[in-house]
Amino acid sequence: MSIQIERTSIEFPSADGQSTIHGIVWQPSGRRPGGAVQLIHGMAEHIERYDAFARFLASHGYLVCGHDHIGHGHSVSDRKLLGHMPLHGGADILVEDVDTLRCAIAQAFPEVPYFIFGHSMGSFVLRVYLTRHGQGLAGAILCGTGQQPALLSAAGNVLTKVLAAFKGETAKSELVHSLVDGAFSRAMEDPRTPFDWISANEDNVDAYAADDLNGFAFTLGGYASLTQLTALAASEELAQRIPHELPLLFIAGAEDPVGANGAGVRAAAALMERAGVRDVTVILYDGMRHEILNEREADRVFEDVLRWLSLRDATSPELPSTYR
Repeated sequence: MSIQIERTSIEFPSADGQSTIHGIVWQPSGRRPGGAVQLIHGMAEHIERYDAFARFLASHGYLVCGHDHIGHGHSVSDRKLLGHMPLHGGADILVEDVDTLRCAIAQAFPEVPYFIFGHSMGSFVLRVYLTRHGQGLAGAILCGTGQQPALLSAAGNVLTKVLAAFKGETAKSELVHSLVDGAFSRAMEDPRTPFDWISANEDNVDAYAADDLNGFAFTLGGYASLTQLTALAASEELAQRIPHELPLLFIAGAEDPVGANGAGVRAAAALMERAGVRDVTVILYDGMRHEILNEREADRVFEDVLRWLSLRDATSPELPSTYR
């Protein structure tokens, strides 16, 4: 018997004091959810792109929620604001908007285990979030993450702020864009499009490129927020603040340039283990690139995530060793 999925649009005020955040809640109709999964989307995309994954989880009894970041999707009042986040404090706003949604859902369903899933830039938002608000979570999933050297992130942050002093924080820089997004594109041999790095699935790449809510360049303020996030996420001192009992799952494509083809993913996981987190799992998918939820064999990823969630839903602390 198939479960009917109820999808609802929501809105809430952003921590920036100006934006109205657009979000979506998916839940099994007519039944209380067995758990909640909050999604944090990546850079230059929007939460609508997670509809298939959200419906899959909801069909297995989970309430799923997510929102468009400031500077993204339907959380912008003007398309000219796509890619813009404040030069100062943008990273903090991203983190606190995640917490606003979590608190609202957790208040409505206080007894269900609560998980958060972050992809790409969303994984860096989540890694910082866990150092500040990790208590009470049942688990966290880091998808398409990496481990940027702290000095590189710091240098990028300084560069964006220097350029912003001359051009303004809403200006866009071809130089900065080429150093970030361009680097991923250059990692591909004979790319068909500038977005080949996101997926080996050409249909997904074409759909991404055709959507004007995807693929836009960040402003200098946006890149300042991003580089601050990657610097904070790489801090071993901050990682020690993540609850040591919190289960973490790292998933990524083995050919994802954001995760240095797996090396950056393993480095991020190793950082968590050094920080004292006891339950860290890494799964790398051969033949997949950055958007593993949209590859042709995405069902493998869906099932692995569901299996991991189901195990962490259990009240018993004893788990099969293959999932540790």
